[in-house]
Amino acid sequence: MNAKAKGTGPTPADKAGVQAHDVIDRLYEVAVDPIRYEDLLDQWETMISPYRCAQEYETPISFSAIDFETHFSRASRLLDRIDSAQPFANGTEQGLLAPFERSAAFTIRRDLTIGTCNPPAMATLGLGPGDPLDRLPLDRGETDALRDQVQRMLDANTDTPGMFRARIDAKTRLIVIQLRVIRPEYGAPFVVAVTSELIWPDGFNAFLKSVFDLTEAETEILRALSECHSIRDIAETRGRSVETVRAQIKSLQAKTETRSQSELVRLTLSTMDMATFTQDAASHAPGESKGFKTLEPRPFETLTLRDGRRFDYLTLGDPDGRPCLFGPQDYGLTRWPASAEAEATHRGIKVIVPVRAGFGASTPLPRDAVLADVISDDYAQLLDHLGIARLPLISLGGDFFFSVHFHARHPDRVSALIACAGILPLTRAAQYERMQKWHRFILAGARYTPHLLPFMVKAGFALARKLGKRAFLHAVYGNCPADIDTFEDPEVFEAMVVGSEVSLSRTHIAHAAFSAEVIEQETTDWRPAVEFARDRVPVHFLNGLKDPQTHRDTLHELMQDYPWIEYSTYEDAGQLIFFLHWRDVLDILEKHL
Repeated sequence: MNAKAKGTGPTPADKAGVQAHDVIDRLYEVAVDPIRYEDLLDQWETMISPYRCAQEYETPISFSAIDFETHFSRASRLLDRIDSAQPFANGTEQGLLAPFERSAAFTIRRDLTIGTCNPPAMATLGLGPGDPLDRLPLDRGETDALRDQVQRMLDANTDTPGMFRARIDAKTRLIVIQLRVIRPEYGAPFVVAVTSELIWPDGFNAFLKSVFDLTEAETEILRALSECHSIRDIAETRGRSVETVRAQIKSLQAKTETRSQSELVRLTLSTMDMATFTQDAASHAPGESKGFKTLEPRPFETLTLRDGRRFDYLTLGDPDGRPCLFGPQDYGLTRWPASAEAEATHRGIKVIVPVRAGFGASTPLPRDAVLADVISDDYAQLLDHLGIARLPLISLGGDFFFSVHFHARHPDRVSALIACAGILPLTRAAQYERMQKWHRFILAGARYTPHLLPFMVKAGFALARKLGKRAFLHAVYGNCPADIDTFEDPEVFEAMVVGSEVSLSRTHIAHAAFSAEVIEQETTDWRPAVEFARDRVPVHFLNGLKDPQTHRDTLHELMQDYPWIEYSTYEDAGQLIFFLHWRDVLDILEKHL
């Protein structure tokens, strides 16, 4: 008899497999509805925590049993399509499908027939208006399950979106269908179905050939992989051996500089967006940072860098005053409380706030850029443009990473480094375990599973957009009353909401830049850059002892690792310490102007 027959119950491997499939379910649910993000966070933590605790600190976690990268990539594209169509309006069926240019989408009417379908649905699923639902290339049992789910949604009193997963092409490929009920003011309700099936854009083969120097055979194999066909299926379809197809995939990976089949697919899908991109995001960027109560409007100023990129910045305080550079963290907190900006003006301090690549209207960087080097040199060009030889730097949170690298590359240009809720290189797994769950989810994810982080961040930004910034920050800082109290100060609330428009607004979302910055900070050893500052430049840290990211025990360890840094700690503050104790920051700053 086997172990289960003897009543010993599921093995650890069985449990891990169940947890992994639960994570995948949550993943697609979040793509459908970002409100479920915290459920994914909790499920992911349940699954990943044992791996993280058993892992060597220096070694990223890899999964072999389940191809998480492909699921994350497809969920990411599903989230893009759904987010672009929000909110669903009471328009025509055809109008509701308009945002889905490459994803197969269709409507299902009360009689369970197809109402309208877009060209990708016609091409990839063989659907047409008036077709019965069983025309979908699903097994009979799966079609019945889909019909039942649609019927329940139409009969329900709520419009909660749903998600349906099935297999097509003789169960060789997964399809995910997002379902949402639309109840027009006039007419019968119907369901909009958006699928993970993609249409291959016209001319995309030629684009891939020119960019990566691929052969015709390689582009066809790449297309088949992107459409989730197995290697065996590809070999049979092309009349080649499995070994030949594997060799061609290795050639594809070499030409695209990817390390795995899932990374190859992810690159292809993201390149598809580049090939069909037609909208200039910068044309929609606001020309100034506008407050809504006490903050004065400040214009975004623009510098064209030597390589042609656009680089925006703000000037706070006294425009003719003594200069400092302010690093606004990866949240893009580019504004100060109104009283702090007024005090900077009163003290004759000019605060220069760079809007880094990928934030606001500043041109994004290519995916292989070394951010620490490029951003440091961008700062140097900005100072050259402004005619500033040397100045102190203030940073929020993780921006100390960029401040200390700027000093390492341009030491003669820095008079002091002042870090508010500053972070230093983490060297112990326990330092991640002590973080509160939202911060651990992102930072430990960047450290241990960086290839999966972009979806996590994208979904988090989608949640923030859906909840609103106040509710989202309450979720993130909910276990830190000190930060919630700080955020609820009216001046701080306005500064954070207005300042973060460069990272999240109705027309812009900086999730890609955010992900890239966090991943580089967590996966590179930047201890040499920190040590280079020793005895060369004053370094002052201001840290709250209620910081949800840097636990007081972690801070104590960092103080032992870097005893030459000057530290000021505050019992009443968390990660938002700058917004609470900015007067102390200005007092320290004035010593180095």
